[in-house]
Amino acid sequence: MEKEFCTVQIGERIKTYEKGITYKAIAEEFQKEYPHQIVLVFIDRLRLQELNKRLKKDCELSFITTADSIGYETYRRSLCFMLVKAIHDVGGHDKVENVRIHFSVSKGYYCTIEGDVKLNQVFLERVEARMHELAEAKIPIEKRSVHTSEAVDLFRKHGMYDKERLFGYRRVSRVNIYKMNEFEDYYYGYMVPDSGYLKKFALYLYDEGFVIQMPTRENPEVLPDFAPRKKLFQVLKSSVLWGDLQNIETVGALNDMITKYDMREIVLVQEAYQERQIAEIAARIAERPENKIVLIAGPSSSGKTTFSHRLSIQLRTQGMRPHPIAVDNYFVNREDTPRDADGNYNFECLEAIDVSSFNEDMKALLAGEAIHLPVFDFKKGIRSYDTNPTQLGEQDILVIEGIHCLNPKMTQGLSDDRKFRIYISALTQLNIDEHNRIPSTDGRLIRRIVRDARTRGISAQNTIAMWSSVRRGEEENIFPFQEEADMMFNSSLLYELSVLKQYVEPLLFGVEKDSPEYLEAKRLLKFFDYFIGIGSEYVPANSLLREFIGGGCFGV
Repeated sequence: MEKEFCTVQIGERIKTYEKGITYKAIAEEFQKEYPHQIVLVFIDRLRLQELNKRLKKDCELSFITTADSIGYETYRRSLCFMLVKAIHDVGGHDKVENVRIHFSVSKGYYCTIEGDVKLNQVFLERVEARMHELAEAKIPIEKRSVHTSEAVDLFRKHGMYDKERLFGYRRVSRVNIYKMNEFEDYYYGYMVPDSGYLKKFALYLYDEGFVIQMPTRENPEVLPDFAPRKKLFQVLKSSVLWGDLQNIETVGALNDMITKYDMREIVLVQEAYQERQIAEIAARIAERPENKIVLIAGPSSSGKTTFSHRLSIQLRTQGMRPHPIAVDNYFVNREDTPRDADGNYNFECLEAIDVSSFNEDMKALLAGEAIHLPVFDFKKGIRSYDTNPTQLGEQDILVIEGIHCLNPKMTQGLSDDRKFRIYISALTQLNIDEHNRIPSTDGRLIRRIVRDARTRGISAQNTIAMWSSVRRGEEENIFPFQEEADMMFNSSLLYELSVLKQYVEPLLFGVEKDSPEYLEAKRLLKFFDYFIGIGSEYVPANSLLREFIGGGCFGV
């Protein structure tokens, strides 16, 4: 049979390859030109493919490495697959009932094991050694497509009940199953071609489980030091335990609740739980009358504004008179806003805030002076001033919220012994299933897309385009200070993604197919296929979710 050939454009070069060659073989030819490992290929600027796929026609190719967002997540996802297999190999398939991958800790994932195995240092060292054996063996990670009903039967057979429940709600007819030797599992997203790509990791015993430490996207070839943040970990762990208590650990469990139970009651229970936590924080503040400044910090779309208002109401029940103040109103005018390395406005850096004016105003308020506070117009990009002056009385307290509030430079003119610091973030405790995480960053991005479109006239495409800059700003300006908080609060609600689904999907469908943001929009749309949507009529007017979908009682 005569060989067929395809013409492939890679950058400025035109190459000819035999039809049927794997993309992995092509990538290996070019790997020396890339500082980081190639893990995926982008075809005709339209679709991603795994490297085990084969060339079928003339096309344009570009390579995705572990330094790219999608490539980095591919590495982490594949490493989790190898981890779960290694645990079953060491512990025994008949004794390991479940491996749960919970949430991020120290640039890795916190995991627990259920079953007739004793998790200790010896066991963990055996698992780590087995993972290195698998990596050295370069075992192919194979993918096969099966009918959804067959996948459900397979998951039931292997005791993967979270996946069985999840796919009971899937409308797609077929499911991709990944295999490494005899071990099969489902993963949401792409995989590397074989286990030989997965050589950078470390395992550490921690709390009641362990952490699998991974490289960072910024330095994909080097493992960072193991440095867990203890306060943040306890908040995350408490959130997982709360989800378990409500029998809403995964998306499949949430879908069960939506279809089989009274969703109104489920929503109200989640809201009541948050209200109880806010009341406890207010009580702690009241125990320290010397604190006249409550500082609320957290990353983008964590719900700081609504939290500050709800905390203010609870402070009133403690006999205080709170004054909520948003640091965002101290943004410099748009033309004075610094730009990042990509030339975009950098709203996340401290220099985007008029720190000097903020400190002067707060000192004046604490001294009993009456001042006119600024109001920032996000659509026009300019600052104006409130016509009604603000003045503090003896029982008054400042409740200040903004991403930089835990940064000492933000409040450098104010006495530390008068501050009570709170860190808030939307720490997603819900996972797709026991092995597939929902990153907290995804939850916050979805919130921001909905809010930006509603309040700032910004398209989903532009919000996605800005997100990498936002994330860099968080790593530099927020996360380093979170352990300094007196208390932490998780603003994520177990039901919220089912509500946000109806708001965000039309916005994501509006992202242009030829734009760099299309792949991310497509990924998020696929993600929402797992969820059964619910209406917003059950969401209370004071809910943190109202800050994003609208209709709240706080005017945000």
